[in-house]
Amino acid sequence: MNDYFGGYLPLILKGMILTIEVALLSLFFAVILGMLTASARLYGGPISKFIATLYTTVIRGIPDLVLMMLIFFGGQILVNNLGEKFGWSYIDIDPFIAGIITIGFIFGAYMGETFRGAIMAVSKGQIEAGHAYGMTGLQVFLHITFPAMIRHALPGFFNNWLVLVKTTALVSVIGLEDMVFNAKVAGDTLRQPFTFYVLVGALFLIITAVSDLAMQWLERRYTKHEKALS
Repeated sequence: MNDYFGGYLPLILKGMILTIEVALLSLFFAVILGMLTASARLYGGPISKFIATLYTTVIRGIPDLVLMMLIFFGGQILVNNLGEKFGWSYIDIDPFIAGIITIGFIFGAYMGETFRGAIMAVSKGQIEAGHAYGMTGLQVFLHITFPAMIRHALPGFFNNWLVLVKTTALVSVIGLEDMVFNAKVAGDTLRQPFTFYVLVGALFLIITAVSDLAMQWLERRYTKHEKALS
């Protein structure tokens, strides 16, 4: 099979591994940012609510590609302009780090809305019961609100994950050698772009299919857990 792809199959598969790494690390960053955003919008003061609302509104209104270019190139210019002022040497931002931060920052807004909706769907009676037992706000969140919100958040969470995986293709525009970048190199070299982009599409479908299986497993596991507690 490697001969069919002109010897470029290992390079494409290496790029696939990098794509998965970017997706998983971006997801981790997005989940943390999403929880902070949801908490700020639901429980924060006027300033934190305003910042969180502004963040989700701006991020969801600007195309992902534009944000990728702004954060990577604009961030690099900003950092080095500050370097000239404070005397540190030129810094070349790593595309891998920039890609993770950008994608995580983008999907933190979407995760924030997913988590906010899931928290709002939790029965108020459960929360009031926790307070009635003398639990603090943090204890109520950790032991009642958070476990209950997972069931409501799972569908939106996995939808965001699938979109995030596809969004990783954008890191190729900032020079990160993911499978889309490597497919372009191979396609241009062998003058067979269609072949390699079909291969990349198939690899993305494999990631999606595995993700769907993981989602079904988690839903079954969580449903059994809820039935055991009821």
